Amino acid sequence: MEKQTVTIYDVAREAAVSMATVSRVVNGNPNVKPATRKKVLEVIDRLDYRPNAVARGLASKKTTTIGVIIPDVTNAYFSSLARGIDDIAMMYKYNIILTNSDENGGKEVQVLNTLMAKQVDGIIFMGNQVTDELREEFRRSKAPVVLAGSVDAEKTQPSVNIDYVAAVAEAVKNLIDHGNQKIAFVSGSMKQAINHDYRLKGYKKALKDAGIAYDDKLVFETDYTYKAGQSLEPALSAAGATAAFVGDDELAAGVMNGLTDAGVDVPGEFEVITSNDTKLTELVRPKMSSITQPLYDIGAVAMRLLTKLMNNESVDENTVILPYGLMKRSSTK
Repeated sequence: MEKQTVTIYDVAREAAVSMATVSRVVNGNPNVKPATRKKVLEVIDRLDYRPNAVARGLASKKTTTIGVIIPDVTNAYFSSLARGIDDIAMMYKYNIILTNSDENGGKEVQVLNTLMAKQVDGIIFMGNQVTDELREEFRRSKAPVVLAGSVDAEKTQPSVNIDYVAAVAEAVKNLIDHGNQKIAFVSGSMKQAINHDYRLKGYKKALKDAGIAYDDKLVFETDYTYKAGQSLEPALSAAGATAAFVGDDELAAGVMNGLTDAGVDVPGEFEVITSNDTKLTELVRPKMSSITQPLYDIGAVAMRLLTKLMNNESVDENTVILPYGLMKRSSTK
């Protein structure tokens, strides 16, 4: 049983490379330096890591297909997660059916049913909200379901995430430490657990710890789009905010550019910190400070967890929490 416990994570750590690199070596991808390849293969031999054990053990009746439900294929956050899922799926010789649910609850149920009709072996769900209706469908599903970068407040499904409450609290504390008292909280719908039960909780915790009263006039609920962020400037100014924590990078880019267009100096007069550290944070000016999440790893670990569940292997932990960080760039002082 010992051998099964060696994971791609262990190999990556031992070889001091990323999970993406280990995956490339295992899949024979040529884009790896010879010295790195040699080092990774030595670690694989030493740890006796066997990525194909699962694939070899698959019963012939299985379709070896994974269904992946993604709310918005154009959002950099979800596409980064999908890369991690895809690399590990390829390693274990699984095919992927990627479906876009357009952040629409009704469509999510429909897409889930379509995947189940195709008799997929497992499902990875990435979405901003797990509704009661979806929970019921997950319960009915014969195939195991893992949430990647998505939270279910009721914790009924295995999931892989970061500690969103602690991450947001730290980001907001950072803004408070810079002397900001009126900090806006800008996010998507409060119907989504990620916003209401996690991000907002972290925001309130930071305020409470600093002895700042919570003011719901500083809470802005909007769409996860650039345009929505851009149009917020008058409301942010009217509320007297001098900083904002934003729950999505595209939304944050809109907020920041809207402020700049209105002649507000970022970060001199207004600081912005965002959530997902996607490529967008580097593409805007000033570059955006952000919570960092190991997006590729969240996808990869979710896929590995799913392979275990599909093969009835024992799972130590149903809820996996990976480390987050805070990347300081030029949108904060």
